[in-house]
Amino acid sequence: MDGKIEAHNERPATVWGSGGDAYNEISHQIASALDHCVLRINPQPNERILDLATGTGWTSRLLARRGAKVTGADIATDLLAAAKARAKAENFEITYQIGDAEKLPFADGSFDAVVSTFGVMFASHPEAAAAEMARVCRKGGRLGLATWTPDGNVYKMFVVMRPYMPTPANPAPPSPFAWGNRDRVQERLGSSFDLKFEEGITTYYDQDGKAAWHAFSTGYGPTKALANSLDDARRAQLQSDFAAFHDEFATDIGIAVPREYLLTIGTRH
Repeated sequence: MDGKIEAHNERPATVWGSGGDAYNEISHQIASALDHCVLRINPQPNERILDLATGTGWTSRLLARRGAKVTGADIATDLLAAAKARAKAENFEITYQIGDAEKLPFADGSFDAVVSTFGVMFASHPEAAAAEMARVCRKGGRLGLATWTPDGNVYKMFVVMRPYMPTPANPAPPSPFAWGNRDRVQERLGSSFDLKFEEGITTYYDQDGKAAWHAFSTGYGPTKALANSLDDARRAQLQSDFAAFHDEFATDIGIAVPREYLLTIGTRH
């Protein structure tokens, strides 16, 4: 089954891929949450595990360290290239391929577990992505999702960027942050999985808001693509607003931004 991207996801693939290998620093900033998800999914040696929306492969490498046979799928070719290079450098045998969460290129029940850490939540059609995760997970298999909450600081960071974004379609697309609401996750996945939940907080540490802007405008696709789309004056104003938001979390020695997330663990019916 060949991995193909749905037509409406071609632009998101370009946006997310724009960070390239620099996206790995974004994953570094949330490493504690990725560890949390892998700990709770409890991968066993030789289990077949899909890391969906793998990015530069941080979570896939955590799974491989536990002995799992990992497949990493993403819509962004530049991120996959970085993931492949990083896995090779660490001598991990991980399969990476193009895979659209809304139409996965895998047979029914292909995996013992499906994991997505802050990735599948950004799928354009969440119900389709939920159905696909259930389809490729075997009966009795497991699901692990880490998703940003609808009122946490990552959501608030997007609120800062929103005035600089193009006017959304009417009706507006589903919010990715709905994946951080237990009830919405239950609605989307409860018919296929027995679900359990746990809240978590991962803290982003950096020197100051200016350093945060550099990290995100370099490595985080949505921020980088947005910055590149603006004229000089608007980009400078976005940079100022973005830095100011992060500087609200200043300490005596830098910034420490708590980022709230929901961890979902499911068992396939």
